[in-house]
Amino acid sequence: MNFKLIFGGILAAAVAASAWTIDGTVTDKSGTPLAGVNINSFNYAGITTTSDAAGKFALSNDEGMGIANFAQNQLSVKRDGFTLNIANPSGGSFKVSLMDALGKIQMQKTFDTKNASIDLKKFGHQKLMILKVASNSTSENYILNRGALMKAGDPLASLMFALNGYQNTNYVMKAEVETGVVVVMAKEGEVPPKSSSSITPPPSSSSVTPPPSSSSVEPAVTSCTGKTHQSGDFNLSVNVDGKNRTFIMHVPDAYKGDKPVPLVIDYHPIGGTGNGQLNGTTYKAKTDPEGVISFYPDGTGGVSPMGNGWNVGPCCSHDDDVAFSYKMIEYAKQNLCIDTKRIYATGFSMGGGMSNHVACMMNDVFAAVAPAAMDLNINNSTQCKKTRPISIIMFRGTTDFICKYAGGDSGFNDGLNFLGAEKNFSFWADFNGCTGSPTKNSNGCQEYSNCKDGTKVVLCTDYKGKNSHDYGDGETGWNFLKQFTLP
Repeated sequence: MNFKLIFGGILAAAVAASAWTIDGTVTDKSGTPLAGVNINSFNYAGITTTSDAAGKFALSNDEGMGIANFAQNQLSVKRDGFTLNIANPSGGSFKVSLMDALGKIQMQKTFDTKNASIDLKKFGHQKLMILKVASNSTSENYILNRGALMKAGDPLASLMFALNGYQNTNYVMKAEVETGVVVVMAKEGEVPPKSSSSITPPPSSSSVTPPPSSSSVEPAVTSCTGKTHQSGDFNLSVNVDGKNRTFIMHVPDAYKGDKPVPLVIDYHPIGGTGNGQLNGTTYKAKTDPEGVISFYPDGTGGVSPMGNGWNVGPCCSHDDDVAFSYKMIEYAKQNLCIDTKRIYATGFSMGGGMSNHVACMMNDVFAAVAPAAMDLNINNSTQCKKTRPISIIMFRGTTDFICKYAGGDSGFNDGLNFLGAEKNFSFWADFNGCTGSPTKNSNGCQEYSNCKDGTKVVLCTDYKGKNSHDYGDGETGWNFLKQFTLP
């Protein structure tokens, strides 16, 4: 029995996306409430609101579950020294499970009292454990790491506040429930408040160098001997420049290892994780029935106050994410039956920026890409390595307040100045040597179809979405991607 795989599955289930909720007031530096402020999330798709006449706002991704139900039940978990205290004033029953690092249940008990305590000294020899508390058909998961209690889940929301005449302001949540938050916005030309975030570009982000062997494309795999694999989600790492870089490998049930299948690398937004992208992507439901392998890499931090991101030049990581992508692909080739001529990239928000970026820097290995909610920036668009034309389908929205459809400076002093959706569309048409004018295809998207080597360049625009900073259409995107192979 493979205990590592068992625990990996338990841990993956434990770290499902966090529920969160926030409310507060937006003011200027004098304390005057600001109405009509557009508030959006960088790392959670489709969540938006506008401050009212009194500057008030409220946002949540809770969808009526998780926090709301637990708040209603008033159930809470706290750690006091070596004791876990669970309070349930409603008096309803709740079930507590405690598992060790091998996935073995150390304790499982149903409580009918309003309060319960667990003595952690009984499990003092355990370095890592998972605590699950279930009440009224909902459950919360916690990780006990050397006794420290941590709520399981993806990073909390990173929010952007935008209003004409004012500098963009971002706010990163610190707890799952925040009330009475005051966000102060500075007018254009004013010195921003001390709490405002700015991003220092990494000094080495101006260029990336692929591995020496990346200049030629290997022939497609013809033998699948030894390439079978158990289905599931697996937490893996590869070494890049002396640093372990992590990613999730998703192997669907339909993968049998008896024939070469495509690989999709799906990049998360800034402030996100591979696990969050795994749970949020619109592609997996479409690729799974075809046995397609998908990877969900983790970006790194240290540059942006909004959390882990990608080095797309000049933001938002110090690490070489192109080299990381090459290493993941090499892992896939060695351990799975991958069709090396059918490797694709997609991503949301900064992950869309990263999938644009690898199209520029890695068109020797990616057959096609499908970015959503972000374009190339002026910096990395001038550095593209034109090994070959590459097909691309872009999903953009005219009401995207995070990455504006018209392009321009991001507004966060991070060095990012975006081409904008239309210029990004034109850039890739020129890159691929497309001729003529774009036409509307069967999906209602603009398409250049007369391009070199049979490539296509497509722009799908959402003109009506309330907040079109969102994931792309997985069905449209996958149907496009899988048409293309490396020459």
